[in-house]
Order: sequence, then C-alpha cells, then structure tokens
Amino acid sequence: MDDKQKNILARHIRETIAALKEDIEAYRELTKPIAPDAAIGRLTRMEAIGSKSINEAALRKAEGKRTRLERALRDLDDPDFGLCRECEEPIPFARLMAMPESDLCVRCAEEQAH
Repeated sequence: MDDKQKNILARHIRETIAALKEDIEAYRELTKPIAPDAAIGRLTRMEAIGSKSINEAALRKAEGKRTRLERALRDLDDPDFGLCRECEEPIPFARLMAMPESDLCVRCAEEQAH
C-alpha cells in the first residue's frame, strides 16, 4: 500500500470512528434504565425493555468496531498492516476501505467461516 492509499484509508477510518462515536452516544441514551415509576402501560414497558436490549446489543457492536478501527489506525504504519495474517498476501485496498479492521483477505476469511 502506498502513502496516498494510507492517507485515504486513515481519513476514512477517522471519519468512521467519528460517526461511530455519535452512534455510541445515541445508543447510550437509548439504553438508560427505564424508571419503574414512569407512567407507561405494561405492554409499552415490555416494548421499551425489548428495545433497550436491542440497543444494548447495537451499543456493544459499535464499541467493538470502534476499538478495532482505532487499532487499525494505530497499526497503519506497521509494515505488516494490510497483509493477511493467514496467507501473508496483501489485502486488496478495496477490502480495506470496506473493512479497515480486517486482517484477513477474502479467501482466508471465507475459509475460516466454513
């Protein structure tokens, strides 16, 4: 990967992290405890609890992705960045733009999935 591609990827990662931080704050608001004295009906309370669980899962997923992206940004200048950890072949730039946190090429990722 050349310096121009690294700069493009770094900017993309920073933008994605910034968007994730906004999402994480929104999810945190949506996962605040539901007060038992709130004047909502039983079914509405059950819906709110269900929504809270869904938002908690989304929050964990967003926080995990942010952590992986921050690690990718830190490792961008590492000589091994962009190489598949299994076959050690270069990961295509398009894949890194789609999934900057990826440390596997498509072939190795598919093999691990099966």
